[in-house]
Amino acid sequence: MPDDMQPGLIRLGWEEWLGLPDLGLPTLKAKVDTGARTSALHAFDIETFGPARAPKVRFAVHPLPGNDALSIPCSATIVDRREVTSSNGETEMRFVIESLLDVGGDQSWPIEITLTHRGDMRSRMLLGRQALREDVVVAPTERFLRPERSYDVYSAARIRESQPARALRIAVLSREPNSYSTQRLVHEGENRGHSVEVIDTTRCYMAINSLAPEIHYDGQRLPRYDAVIPRIGASITAYGTAVLRQFETLGTFCVNGSAGITASRDKLHAHQVLARHRIGMPTTAFASSPKDTDNLIGLVGTAPLIVKLLESTQGKGVVLAETKKAAQSVIDAFRGLRANFLVQDFVKEAAGEDIRCFVIAGKVVAAMRRTSAGDDFRSNLHRGGTAEAVKITRAERAAAVKAARAFGLNLSGVDLLRSKDGPKILEVNSSPGFEGIEKASKKNLAAALYEEIEHRVKPAPLKRRRRATGEG
Repeated sequence: MPDDMQPGLIRLGWEEWLGLPDLGLPTLKAKVDTGARTSALHAFDIETFGPARAPKVRFAVHPLPGNDALSIPCSATIVDRREVTSSNGETEMRFVIESLLDVGGDQSWPIEITLTHRGDMRSRMLLGRQALREDVVVAPTERFLRPERSYDVYSAARIRESQPARALRIAVLSREPNSYSTQRLVHEGENRGHSVEVIDTTRCYMAINSLAPEIHYDGQRLPRYDAVIPRIGASITAYGTAVLRQFETLGTFCVNGSAGITASRDKLHAHQVLARHRIGMPTTAFASSPKDTDNLIGLVGTAPLIVKLLESTQGKGVVLAETKKAAQSVIDAFRGLRANFLVQDFVKEAAGEDIRCFVIAGKVVAAMRRTSAGDDFRSNLHRGGTAEAVKITRAERAAAVKAARAFGLNLSGVDLLRSKDGPKILEVNSSPGFEGIEKASKKNLAAALYEEIEHRVKPAPLKRRRRATGEG
């Protein structure tokens, strides 16, 4: 019996079916080359991230030869950076990572792999002699001696579920790096092994063109991020959403899109969206001409009434007019300031309380009841209100989820009132604070958000091409 046929040996041909499960690559065709010392993986968009004490590298791989439709994003810890000379005599510095090599038949072991972007590599991977154990023999004249694999694993919907957890590079757009919400997002992300960078939205600037749109920051082009979490303040909505649109143009997953943020920030636009989706809300009216003041009040009903600036936040710019005369005075004052406002029915039975529903990915993950301080009708925590966890009804849950979906928001704080006619949506906040509701609910809501991000950035399965059919 030839030596390479001895029992217990692992036989490899010069071309083999292999897998790198740690990188989310269950099926690869690799060239086995004992003339090469180091293994190499053909990757692109190779860039480092994370702290200098434990640097990581993110990259992408097209696992299907000759087909760039499927791209698998990968990340790994850098174990070395070394000079490698390829078979054509070219020398380059490459990052070295470690990953499990799966050769089938329940046989796997860790190997070192260098990353290189070489379009002339016929195989996606080259397996060098350094990766071969003592019980491995190579038959240089044969191919595919290991169990056959199929690229169908990349077509199945389960590809999202089978992808391993990987370190992500995430940007938080925020002008308040020390705020509770921003700090929670940074700490929770880092605890999950991700690299989270806080970026001041107003210091971003953009190169807008059709071939290579870019975003620059402090004189340098921003790298590719796996996801962006926008925490855009109301005062910079226009510029912040412009920056976010640039990230969307680059194909980056944005937790909340620019269109949803823009619509939710404009109170008039927001109420029109709610009305279009037949979502319950307090009766609302809007007019521009001072001649329409009495008609405007009449559309809403009798006093007391709420007069609200269109871009009010945290209860600022929201006034309770207890009589018709008071309402007329407030409206005249706002018009004198050339401010845009709307008039809204006051829900008396709410009694100074509202409910904040924290919605992530179409699910209410926490809810709290906010109660106003003293005689103030506004229950915002920024105005001294108090909060406690609350159990919401099925109707309230459905209304909150429907409102978040109407704006296309993956993360939102939906404020509603309990009225005799059922839940009434007051506002959909596209940048809800974490502090009050995490403390009231005792839930880790930042972790819930990261679970959604980790799910959404996994690669979409490759769609099968339909075969053309005909008769005759």
